[in-house]
Amino acid sequence: MEKDWIRSLLWYSLLPLLFVMAVSAFIGSNRTEALTYSEFKTLLKAGKLDKVTVREWEISGTIKDEDLGNLLPKEKIADIKRVGGSNRAFSTVRIADPALVQDLDAAKVNYAGELENHLLSNLASWILPTLIFVVVWFYAMRRLGGASSSGKGFGIGSGMLEIGKSRAKVYMETLPGVTFDDVAGIDEAKEELIEIVQFLKDPDRYRRLGGKIPKGVLIVGAPGTGKTLLAKAVAGEANVPFFSISGSEFVEMFVGVGAARVRDLFMQAEEKAPCIVFIDEIDALGKARSAFSQGGQEEREQTLNQLLVQMDGFDTNKGIIIMAATNRPEILDPALLRPGRFDRHIAIDRPDLNERQKILAVHARHVVLAPGLELKEIAAKTAGFAGADLANLINEAALLAARKDKNCVELADFDAALDRIVGGPEKKNRVMNAMEKETTSYHEAGHALIAEFRAHTDRISKISIIPRGIATLGYTQQTPTEDRYLLKRSELLDRLDVLLGGRAAEEIVFGDVSTGAQNDLQRATDMARQMITQYGMSESLGLPTYERGRSALFLPDPAPRAPRDYSEATAQAIDEESKKLLAEAYARVRQTLTEHRNLLNALATHLLEKEIVDRADLDALLAKHKTGSEARPLAVATKS
Repeated sequence: MEKDWIRSLLWYSLLPLLFVMAVSAFIGSNRTEALTYSEFKTLLKAGKLDKVTVREWEISGTIKDEDLGNLLPKEKIADIKRVGGSNRAFSTVRIADPALVQDLDAAKVNYAGELENHLLSNLASWILPTLIFVVVWFYAMRRLGGASSSGKGFGIGSGMLEIGKSRAKVYMETLPGVTFDDVAGIDEAKEELIEIVQFLKDPDRYRRLGGKIPKGVLIVGAPGTGKTLLAKAVAGEANVPFFSISGSEFVEMFVGVGAARVRDLFMQAEEKAPCIVFIDEIDALGKARSAFSQGGQEEREQTLNQLLVQMDGFDTNKGIIIMAATNRPEILDPALLRPGRFDRHIAIDRPDLNERQKILAVHARHVVLAPGLELKEIAAKTAGFAGADLANLINEAALLAARKDKNCVELADFDAALDRIVGGPEKKNRVMNAMEKETTSYHEAGHALIAEFRAHTDRISKISIIPRGIATLGYTQQTPTEDRYLLKRSELLDRLDVLLGGRAAEEIVFGDVSTGAQNDLQRATDMARQMITQYGMSESLGLPTYERGRSALFLPDPAPRAPRDYSEATAQAIDEESKKLLAEAYARVRQTLTEHRNLLNALATHLLEKEIVDRADLDALLAKHKTGSEARPLAVATKS
């Protein structure tokens, strides 16, 4: 939008200038030949002139004959003949010549005097083009500064003249909105916000006891957990106008624009009170101020200062509630989070098993599901999914079912959609040679068998060697039996073994290793290092923690770590302990797979034949090859 109005401004500025130049050129180029005074006298005495007009500073007239001989320079004669010699206009600057009238009489020329009208000439050459320029410029500013409206809400103008206007979209109470019925899986957060809704509906209920509603509500949570949806539900339940704006829309390249937009936003909110003002991604605006800010940071900090002032100045009794959402609460300015501004903080975590089932039920209301389909089974396979991920899963399953011309969405469609989301689309055209396919089969079989022979691992639901995504040649899918929030050291060691199972299987069978275990080794290294440096699970290093965790609470990418605050000797000890932990896990995995080599071969062969092994096939294979040493009642009992 900013580039559009800048481009339009340049065009509207250039067109009037071009018009003025064209008018000036037209006025100045009226087919008049400029003569020197001596050339004028020569033509006059030769009888070549007609209809001479004498003015105060200029003499003009027409040349009545094309045959000028050598009276003028060759260039001027050629020019006169090219345009048209007879009746060709000329002009010359008048000088003091007492004999001018006698020469005109002697040449028997029809001459006359004329008073010059400077006002008309100035009007024609300067004032008129200037007026045209002003009119065009005014029209351009009207176009660039006008307000624009579209969609369900209306946006304040984004033109140059209204650059300080707020760009908040306003969703009026007359429009169909989102209610709490559309929000599932975050019951605790909804309970926190019911009080806000009740205040907006019946403010006297709180005012009579002298209570004050919180000025601001900050919703924090991982991406996709429903922060914006929850804010819209509050406005829908309260049936009040809902101002929605992103934190990045306040900050501009022009100094003072952000602060002006903040003031304008609160001014609009007061006009439409009671209402809700929602600032999404407020971390773009409310990042903690620095003592050494410079450059563009000053504009952002001025905008933040204005927001702090406005939040202090407005009265909640008017019915204005400020809501904001972010997934980076750790970087917000402390002045923004203190009581009196954002008084109430609501954290939204990723949903658990029961909450995922409720979210799936909400998004599946308009989807035709197969009879008897249990959403709980789907919820169990989607551990770690946020609300947006679950909505995407429902949509992908519906699209896959429609692609196959089915009358309803079946469990197989959800499984295929889950595989597509987690691993990427199938690469049906990717050709794997026999050696790569066999290596991948043993690799995935190694992961699966170690998961089956460890007591504290998640249950295997599917094994596949069909290539997916960019670099995934196969994968082993595990389904948790329940949501876990704490893990013991024994459980982490079992998970470490599962990560190393693929690499160990390759080495046992082929006597060589491939690059396919790169991601497994990276995850195993990270897990081992966290056990040592963050969880205090190392016997030699003891309880102290040696590395700070991620500062980002909800984002998956780790923030830059602070410089280490331990000695070089401790760093070397950490490295040695990590190697020891991984080496011990790898030895355990090799021992298990060597003892069950026949089962490993059978599972890998089965994978080569079918490419996908589900839970039923795996149970049948385990029952067929089960021996006394291979049986693991404890693991099977915990997973069944």
